[in-house]
Amino acid sequence: MSVLVYADNHQGKFPKSSLEAVSYAADIAAMLGTDAVAITTGAIQGDGGLGQAGASKVLHAAQVNASDSQQMTRVIVAAAAHVSASVVVFSHDIAGKLVAPRVAARLDAGLVPGAIAIPTSDFVVKKNVFSGKAIADIALNTANKVITVLPNSYGVKATGNTAPVEAFNADAGAAGIKVKEVKAESKDGEIPLPEAEIVVSGGRGMKGPEHWGPIEELAKILGAATACSRPVADIGWRPHHEHVGQTGVTIRPNLYFAIGISGAIQHLAGVNGSKTIVVINKDPEAPFFKAADYGIVGDAFEVLPKIIDAAKQFSASK
Repeated sequence: MSVLVYADNHQGKFPKSSLEAVSYAADIAAMLGTDAVAITTGAIQGDGGLGQAGASKVLHAAQVNASDSQQMTRVIVAAAAHVSASVVVFSHDIAGKLVAPRVAARLDAGLVPGAIAIPTSDFVVKKNVFSGKAIADIALNTANKVITVLPNSYGVKATGNTAPVEAFNADAGAAGIKVKEVKAESKDGEIPLPEAEIVVSGGRGMKGPEHWGPIEELAKILGAATACSRPVADIGWRPHHEHVGQTGVTIRPNLYFAIGISGAIQHLAGVNGSKTIVVINKDPEAPFFKAADYGIVGDAFEVLPKIIDAAKQFSASK
């Protein structure tokens, strides 16, 4: 009996969220006295680093369209049977949100989405509830169990191992996908928001897209991703993929700068898992200050240049 974990493959590379899920599954396997087997699709080089993250073996379903959640469900259910897995782990990303509930239904399994800690020995799993204001303990009493791991909540544990890769040719059935084309676009050096350790975010207090230069400059110095509040994306100042919050991307970086953002509850719900929050706002009554670890009351156009100068000095001293 093994623990099965799905590792989402992005053009031959595994994002941090996938490696975190593998490490999470490996720790569950260690608790159960078994091993963790990863399953992935697409082209990979060697084991893609999955062995280093804790997988003992990699099942490679090269023939499956990872964008087709119906095919993915059939293959993962077949893989669970192949390795006699009663526990299946996903990252709580787009793939996990689409496929994990389907897999749980097929396996008559209990499902915990967005776990933030390893289960106890009797499979009580912690997860955030009420937009991150509380933590719930969910007891999984079913024979089969499916868990999705909230990105940047567990970490990647290096084992120094390499996993053997085995071709897995389960019947995925007819394609049921309605999407005719999948095209990935990204800028060189751009850090995906869910993967970012540092995020620099701006709101309507920046007064227009022409004033985004300092935010991008600070992000570049710190090796950070840029983000924005929903109103900024809605009025077209920034692209929608940068929108963080309850209705956008949920992030858990080590450091989050909120510049010119008031801190509405919908925004806080997507960022309050950040380890450290720094708020810059000229309104001392801005709600965000209640959630901040550090707050600066002042005009962003006066404060940001000083932070940029300090960041340059710090970077030069390293």
